[in-house]
Order: sequence, then C-alpha cells, then structure tokens
Amino acid sequence: RVGLCVLCGLPAAGKSTLAGALRRLLTQSVGWACALLTYDDLILPEAFGPREPEAVPAEPSPLLTRWKQSRRELLQCLESFLQALLSGEPLSAPPAAAQPAWDRFLACCRQQGLLSLAGSHGGAGDRIHEGTAGPLYLILDDNFYYQSMRYEVYQLARKYSLSFCQLFLECPLECCLQRNRLRSHPLPDETICLMARKIEMPDLKKNPWEQNSLILRSVDDTSEDDNEQIISLLVTALENPVKQNEENTEQKEADRAMCAASTVHQADQTCRRIISQTMKDAKDKNLLSSDMKSLAEELNKLKAEFLEGLRQGNNLKPQICTANQHSDPAASITNSFQHQATSIVNKYIFK
Repeated sequence: RVGLCVLCGLPAAGKSTLAGALRRLLTQSVGWACALLTYDDLILPEAFGPREPEAVPAEPSPLLTRWKQSRRELLQCLESFLQALLSGEPLSAPPAAAQPAWDRFLACCRQQGLLSLAGSHGGAGDRIHEGTAGPLYLILDDNFYYQSMRYEVYQLARKYSLSFCQLFLECPLECCLQRNRLRSHPLPDETICLMARKIEMPDLKKNPWEQNSLILRSVDDTSEDDNEQIISLLVTALENPVKQNEENTEQKEADRAMCAASTVHQADQTCRRIISQTMKDAKDKNLLSSDMKSLAEELNKLKAEFLEGLRQGNNLKPQICTANQHSDPAASITNSFQHQATSIVNKYIFK
C-alpha cells in the first residue's frame, strides 16, 4: 500500500518541521515506511533564478517556464519510482526529465533508504529496498499554493490507484513573516504577502478529490491530538485509494473547474501585461495626468469585468480543456480584451 501526502502552506508556516516530525512518527511509532520529498531540495536552484525557493514567479517569463518545467520533471521522477515500486522492476530514468533532476531524486531516495546501492550511474538497475514492502507514505513538502498544483499529485495517485491526502498548515501571515526573517536566506516580505493573497486552501465541499484533507494550525510542536488526527487521515486514505480512471460526474466537474481556474489565472496575467503596455503607450502620447488616471481606472474595471465573466464561464469554449496541451487557451481568449483595451485608449488619444 502506497500513499502520497501533500504538505502545503505558506513559506515559514512550519511545513518542514511538521514533515520531519511526521516521518519520525510514522517510522518509529507506527512502523510504516516514510520518505520526504522536499521540493526546495529537489528542484534545481537555477529554476528559481534570482528568487529563493518557494517564491512565486509572478509573470509569464523564461524563469516561470523553467520553474514549471522543474516541477513537471520532479513528478516524472516520482512516477518512475512508483512504476518500479509497483512492478518490482529496476528503476529507469524518465525519458523527459533532465539528468540533474533525476540524479537529485535518486540521491534523495538513497539517503532515506528507499533504494539499494547496487545501481549504476543514472540509477539504472537500482531496485526499491525490500524494507518498503509494507505501507509506504511519500510526503511532498512544498507550498502547493494553488489547488491545480495539488491536483497534479492527485492525478498521479489516481493513475496508479494510490492513496492520496493533504495536510494544510494554517499560519497567520505575520507569524510567517517573523519566522522567515530569522532564516539564513529569508524571502522578501512581499513574496510571502503575495502568496498569502493567492493561496487556495483545500475546499472539501467544492472538490471531491480534496476530501482526505486536514487543516492544522501551525505550532512549534504537534500535539498528541494533532498526531491522532493525522494518523487517522493517513489510515483512511490508505484504506480508500483513489479509483483508477474514475469517471463519475462529480470528478468531471472538478476537472473542468480546475481547468477553468487555471485559464482565469493565465488570463489575469495576460491582462495585466496588456494594461501595463497600454499605459506605457498612452504616456508616450503625452496624455494629461487626469486622462491617465481615468484611463487606468477604465482598464482595471474592464479587467475585473472580463475575469469575472471567465469565472462565470462566459467566453469559455467547451473545447478549452481538451485542447492540445501545448496551446495557450488564455492567450486566445484575451484577444478580445486586447481589442477592447485598444478601443478605450483610442478614446483618449484621439479625442
């Protein structure tokens, strides 16, 4: 029996402390195998550019592309591990993942006793250690601030009929900021504040796939009651693995909702860029400061109405969620926003 446990929350909320305590609890008290996959350690540093781990790439850019690619590679490495674990076959590197990412993943698994040391370079021939024959929980430690990030892990669990659960560590923003400032490499305050505005807590009523979730208040040490709740959640998840290729109506609706949320997020970023460029162009036309202020208000009002329309499903074509995964649905949808923004600015330029 194998379970994937997603540990999420703001930077400095105490996730890594909880992850370490949970691993000790499961291995020493419960007798299960457990391993930590800490994204800060496994994602290559250059994926963050000048940012620190757990930072939020705010705008579409080469940096954002590398950041997303690194997260995909980590999930591909995890999938290769799961395939070997479930089949009993030797490990093999995922074809799409870069070698440095795979090497880091292997080192993490070996360090925690999940693999034999008999493999050759690149992990070829490595086998899952026999000591993991019993229940095994893999704890994924990251901020996972968007539901879509967590949903990717859920999809992996569903693909292989694994157990899935979530631990969300709730911590007041000011407490996270204070803890972060004491770190040797603190994040900028504005990064954590941005994440606090964007972070999406588990929604058990709206998302059936988030049913096995537990929201904990951040403290220095987990209480005995907290431990009991956590173990109860993990046991429940193990006893109820995700059904493979689940095709019920609720799940389809959840998939569509997650797709729509991702599209709205992409559209929001695109609209922000359009507004920024439009204001720059208007400034170059030497508009009066009063006109610039009015223009900014109109454009922001347009953006708010446009995004709300997307959230309500307006202008979202049915095929958007089944389009080619390499396409950019948000870019095609926001063409109308670009046209309306141009019309607005022309009112001021040619009046």
